[in-house]
Amino acid sequence: MYIGQVSKDLLKWPRPSSPPVVKLEKRTTAEYGMPSTHAMAATAISFTFVFASTSHYKFPLALGLIGAFLFSTLVCLSRIYTGMHTVLDVIVGSLISALLTALVYPVWDVIDHLMVTSPVCPVFCIVVPLFLCYNYPKLDHYSPTRADTTTILGAGAGAIIGFWINHQYISNALPGATSHSVLSVTCEMLLMMLAQFLVGIGALLVTRQIIKNVALKSLCSWYEVSMDDLGAKQQLNIEVPYKFITYSSIGLTATVLVPLLHRFLGLN
Repeated sequence: MYIGQVSKDLLKWPRPSSPPVVKLEKRTTAEYGMPSTHAMAATAISFTFVFASTSHYKFPLALGLIGAFLFSTLVCLSRIYTGMHTVLDVIVGSLISALLTALVYPVWDVIDHLMVTSPVCPVFCIVVPLFLCYNYPKLDHYSPTRADTTTILGAGAGAIIGFWINHQYISNALPGATSHSVLSVTCEMLLMMLAQFLVGIGALLVTRQIIKNVALKSLCSWYEVSMDDLGAKQQLNIEVPYKFITYSSIGLTATVLVPLLHRFLGLN
């Protein structure tokens, strides 16, 4: 996502002009269009999900690939339909993700092992994303791409640190490569999933509200600016740390606190 977001602000290819397209989404009009990061995310998430699942669950690989293709295609078509991207934008975005996935696929297990066992993982996951966000390409106008990038990297950093904490202090058993059959869906299973979702999303919403307010108030007080000043909140020295702290806390909550809540409430 960092590669895709930075590419937008380096290439500076405009979004489709209106007219002829009808723009159904207004928030991202200040962003450039090439490549489509929605296409990148949809391609990466869907196909890596299928590839990562094959060693843990027994299901037809062809069926999984068809599902991943349909999901990523629908996301790409939605970006064209809403007037946010051209066909070329989504094709290039999908190809970038496909290339990156192909490059790192052979070392997935090595990366996973390092993430949960290396003692420098937490420091690495904080220092490197913050360095990248603080050195984001500068534009002559404000664009939400830097904020979105910081949000994504912050959430990812928090999640990885959460996995590291789980391995180091909660359960140090690395998952094996045993393959299980996909269970049949029952009403009891659906109710359990709904309960897990509601508890999890509730914890994330509470975390976001508390950490966001504390981080923003602290930073605005430190730099002596008003919290109501939108321009001040968009400054590099406020926007990056406040977004990173907020969403890394959410990633940490999702991977550590929420599973503990599920266990405490008997929702495993």
